[in-house]
Amino acid sequence: MTDAPRIGMVAGEASGDLLASLLLQGLRTRWPGLASQGIGGPKMIAQGFETWWPHSKLSIFGYVDALLNIRELLSIRKQLGTRLISNRPDVFIGVDAPDFNFGLETRLREAGIKTVHFVCPSIWAWRPERVETIRKAADHVLCLFPFESEILHKAGIGATYVGHPLADAIPMEPPRAAMRQTLDLPEGDTVIALLPGSRKSEIKYIAPALIGAARLLARPGRRFIMPVVPGLRSLVEPLLGGVDIQLLDGQSHAALAACDLTLVASGTATLEAALFKRPMVIAYRMNRLNWWRMKDKGLLPWVGLPNILAREFLVPELIQHACTPEALAREAEGLLADAPRREALHGRFVELHTLLRQDTAQRASDAIASLLRA
Repeated sequence: MTDAPRIGMVAGEASGDLLASLLLQGLRTRWPGLASQGIGGPKMIAQGFETWWPHSKLSIFGYVDALLNIRELLSIRKQLGTRLISNRPDVFIGVDAPDFNFGLETRLREAGIKTVHFVCPSIWAWRPERVETIRKAADHVLCLFPFESEILHKAGIGATYVGHPLADAIPMEPPRAAMRQTLDLPEGDTVIALLPGSRKSEIKYIAPALIGAARLLARPGRRFIMPVVPGLRSLVEPLLGGVDIQLLDGQSHAALAACDLTLVASGTATLEAALFKRPMVIAYRMNRLNWWRMKDKGLLPWVGLPNILAREFLVPELIQHACTPEALAREAEGLLADAPRREALHGRFVELHTLLRQDTAQRASDAIASLLRA
């Protein structure tokens, strides 16, 4: 290894691109000459990442999407593995995307390349059998949440709790007034942010329910904003049906900073909403076959990350059949009408933010440096 290591990396979809870019930013602070290559998105590219395939290739969810794209995914993984083995990086970092990355990491590790997995899969919530898969795939796991490293240590797997990079990136007190000015939102209006997710399937299954809720919640003095991943705007616009919703090109953090409440798809965005200290209603719908396959696998009563971390229902969750416009609107009205509840949520979210703010880049680079020296 040189003083400036070369890193192979794979991140899928928007949330992985964001996490990987924040990690790369920290790694480049430690190693200014660092080179990184593989599969990534625009935020990673902004950190000097060389992308061989776009991260959109991995932006799928569930069994149905995977089956429809399986041949292309397997082909990309095989080509990528061959290329990395031929041009050996000092370390490979798989960022989330476990179904893609674990198989790749296993192959690379068997070829003698050190592997790190960033974002422990939800073995504590969904698939505990994945512990053995992790053991084969990763030399070390960088964990976002403290209890994950404890689980992996008990299984004899190298792991480090690094906190969540979003907790470092998002200010403890979000710039509400500044973001309202940026988005041309009146200071006195109630702003509700609709975050349906970044996948095409989420636009198909979740966005209509959120838009329907906005229709029921609409009244004078209320404004609705919806961040949309560039490229998916054409899928969202036909769904609006006359509801006055301001569409934003990305800018999900601006939307969360500016809003009073969010209706948000389960996933990383729920954690972002908590870090922005915004009351929320968590929503999720998926293909019926995916739901049938997953509905009995949950080991915890919670789905949303804020609730999982708090180990209680801090905020409402409306999943699958319960995710209707009427139910979403009802829960939103309840939060808007209950100032003491919103204040209590703010306090809990501050505690959560403090727990996860661990200087992730420093901790992660320390762990990777130790692995490279081993």
